Amino acid sequence: MDNNLNWTETRDSRLLELHSDCLNCFGLCCAALPFAASSDFAIDKNAGQPCPNLREDFRCGIHTVLREKGFRGCTVYDCFGAGQKVSNLTYGGRDWRQAPDTARQMFEVLLVMRQLHELLWYLREALAFSGAEILHDSLMLMMEQTLNITTLSPTELLKLDVHVHRAEVNELLLRASELARNAARAQLTPAPKRQKNYGRGADLIGAKLRGADLRCVSLRGAYLIAADLSAADLRHADLIGADLRDTNLSGADLRGCLFLTQAQLQAAKGSPATKLPGSLTHPEHWSAGLS
Repeated sequence: MDNNLNWTETRDSRLLELHSDCLNCFGLCCAALPFAASSDFAIDKNAGQPCPNLREDFRCGIHTVLREKGFRGCTVYDCFGAGQKVSNLTYGGRDWRQAPDTARQMFEVLLVMRQLHELLWYLREALAFSGAEILHDSLMLMMEQTLNITTLSPTELLKLDVHVHRAEVNELLLRASELARNAARAQLTPAPKRQKNYGRGADLIGAKLRGADLRCVSLRGAYLIAADLSAADLRHADLIGADLRDTNLSGADLRGCLFLTQAQLQAAKGSPATKLPGSLTHPEHWSAGLS
């Protein structure tokens, strides 16, 4: 597999690679990440141990039936394009089977790169927020800095204090969120009521919020596991980092939601009547009746 040309083109083309491309990855998440037998995974697997479903060509042997086989957790994971970048740019197309001495380092680098790519995805989202135009230069500068970091060598990436960089980016994203939600609040009719914002880590597990008016509310990092948000109005709500595992979004309105990812939708339950931002799609299991 030689895709080096794809990774030595322009900076802009690399920046667009913020979604998983398993065909151009060495199955890194299938080997690097651990999981335990649960409702999300059928078996136990240690970090650094290749999944038994990973084929020699780095493809998943049960990709089309992951949920049916008990590997729901695999369907909700998104590396934001980090896997193919580590495979083809950081390690130049040399896989961990060809060079087993680099396997452990490569798996550790994936964990760092994944965080950086997630930040790039959020920064790109924030650039499109109406009302946050005043931050465009700052967002672009932070995006450029983050992108430069992703091109560092494996050794340099592992020395990076990702938590410090994430904190700097998060401060900027928070300001963009506040500006965007304030702008939306001023335009929506009827105007949303001023509601409290839920702090990061708010416990809303199993909350009964059917039909709730949650427009422009911050639910950053909230635990909404198995919460009932059916028919709720979540337009322009901030959902960055919110845990939506088994959250009922049937008939909910999520248009204009800030920082909502496809992976969050994959973890939730919904219906064809759920309204989504234009950049996201209804997961197949929403209409197939799969949990």
